[in-house]
Amino acid sequence: MDLDALTKAMYDFVESKGWLDENSPKRQTQRNLAISLVLEAGEVLEHFQWSEESERPDELADELADVMLYLLQLAAFTNTDLEQAVKAKLDKNYSRDWTSGAS
Repeated sequence: MDLDALTKAMYDFVESKGWLDENSPKRQTQRNLAISLVLEAGEVLEHFQWSEESERPDELADELADVMLYLLQLAAFTNTDLEQAVKAKLDKNYSRDWTSGAS
């Protein structure tokens, strides 16, 4: 499944839950999505709190999927072409000097 198909599947799910409705208590806004993205990233981090590797890989996969779903939503809500943004960031990173301590 490519990024566009994942984004559509995400939208279909969110719409089915009514989270796009203006009066939804879990309304999807840029702010709410950014907060949720960070919270889910924190849940990923919990898997490594006391060890170098996750002891529950299936649960880690669920948390990583949650992060990606919120990232897809935030990109869509901000009209960010995520594929293009990733490619541009990689190009930018290739030109950076990672050895000197400068970034």
